[in-house]
This record gives sequence, C-alpha cells and structure tokens, in this order.
Amino acid sequence: MTPRWPSLSRRGRTAAGEPGGGDDSSAARPRPAASGPPPVVQLRRVVKSYGLGDAEVHALCGPIDPETGRVPGVDLTVQTGDFVAIMGSSGSGKSTLMNIVGCLDAPTSGRYLLDGIDVGYLDEHQLSLVRNRKIGFVFQSFNLVPRMNAIDQVQLPLAYAGVKPEQRQRRALAALSMVGMLDRADHRPNELSGGQQQRIAVARALVMAPAMLLADEPTGNLDSRSTDELLAIVDRLNASGRTVVLITHEDEVARHAKRVVRLVDGRIVSDVRQTALQGPPPALIDAAGFAEHTLHVPRDDS
Repeated sequence: MTPRWPSLSRRGRTAAGEPGGGDDSSAARPRPAASGPPPVVQLRRVVKSYGLGDAEVHALCGPIDPETGRVPGVDLTVQTGDFVAIMGSSGSGKSTLMNIVGCLDAPTSGRYLLDGIDVGYLDEHQLSLVRNRKIGFVFQSFNLVPRMNAIDQVQLPLAYAGVKPEQRQRRALAALSMVGMLDRADHRPNELSGGQQQRIAVARALVMAPAMLLADEPTGNLDSRSTDELLAIVDRLNASGRTVVLITHEDEVARHAKRVVRLVDGRIVSDVRQTALQGPPPALIDAAGFAEHTLHVPRDDS
C-alpha cells in the first residue's frame, strides 16, 4: 500500500485536508530534480546547541570560521541506495546526528530534507507519519513487546498506518522471510536468541518499505556470530537498493559500508567512500577476501 502524504503548507499544517490545497506547499515538499529523485538525507548547515551564553555547547556543528568565529553547521547528503556508516567516539555527536536524521530531535538551526521533505515545516503529527513511513529504525536494544509473537511485532507499524489486517499479515510474513525468520513467526521474544530478536526488529523496520533503514549500534548487544548474520542481512538489503545509515563505533562493522563518515567534537572530520554508490557493498564484492579479515570468528556451539 502506498501511503498518502498530507499536503503541507509552510507552517506544516494540512491544507484543507486535500492534495494541492495550499499555494505554498511546494516549500515544504521540494520537487525532485529533473535528473532523478532527491537524496534521502540532506543536511544543510545544521547546528545543534545546548545551553546559553558562555555555557553554550555545540553538540553538532561545522568547523568554526577563524576570522568571524561563526559556526556554519554540518552538511551531509546521503543518496538513494547508499550505505553510510557514521562513526565517532563517545561525545563525538553521532547520537545527536542520528536523532536529527531520524526526526527524533530538531536542529537548533539549519535545514533537514528527508526524501525531499523539509521536516522543519512539519508539526508533531506529521513528523510521526514521517518516522512511521519514511524511516525504519533498528536500535541496539531490540525494543520488542514481550507478550507479542514475531509476526505481531512486525505488523505494529502497519497497524499504526491503518493497513488492513489481511495486508498486514501478508507484508509481515514477507518481511520475516527477508530476514530468515519466517519459521519463528509464532515465537515470542523470550523464545528467541538475541540475534533472532534483532532480526525481528529489522523485519519490523522494513515492513513499511521505508526510504531509509536507520540503525543505531545494531550489533552492540550481539555475539560475533549474530553480528555476522545481521550484517550479512544488511549487506543484502543494500545490494537490493535499500538505503542504509548505520551508527557504530566498531571499525569491523563500518567495513561493511560503502561510505564512512567520522565525527569528532560535533564536526565531520572525514568522509571516505569505500565502494561506488551504484553496486554492492564491500562484503559482497569480495566475500572470500572480506571474510578472511573479519574478527568475528564463527563459534562451535555444539
């Protein structure tokens, strides 16, 4: 089912509840360029600050101009089909960046366009729609509902979106199949391993066919075997065209990405492309060579 987006005015309100109801709605929903669809993520001069005056702290900013002392903000673009790992130590600003990219927090200044939509013009209800329909979240903690089985967990975003029950079940089963968990559809979280629970969380993130899979330290609570299995799933999803933004502090995880962005003190200090935008991620280009250098050695659980 293709979601219907509200027509948005510059104030982020629904224009009479009808498509095309506002004369200035194009300001909130920029049209794609003639050459193709807009980038999934466009951050333009984004700054996130806390405190005031001498106590002000820039959690996210660009390099300070030595002449003017101004903070220009962070610029970041993620094209459709890319696989970007955002790295940084504790306090580097990567969590702040993730919250802004995921529409969980708003920048102090600057603009953020998500799949061509300027989210700065959206109200809270519209932001919740964006999060539900445009972003598939995967967190370090699996965030599964204890009393629900796997298929019901995956159906939750569809239920919030008003999808009919028969369509919900069909799409949930398809998502579980994508992550190799179809045979666990009736299992509850306490009947699943950590790796299996995270795969259920990935299926739930994918079921709305979002513009972007946003994963925040998704391997943080997994053992080495489960980490390899999860990253293999993410590799395949990206190879099929899914846009992935992954927050991590592990070099071995970042090796799977097509592009690695590093943050220090709220600033992007490096942006390195590891493989071409068009094409498979690194682990699928030379699978044998990639496996030889991994630190995640499969274990014998027998």
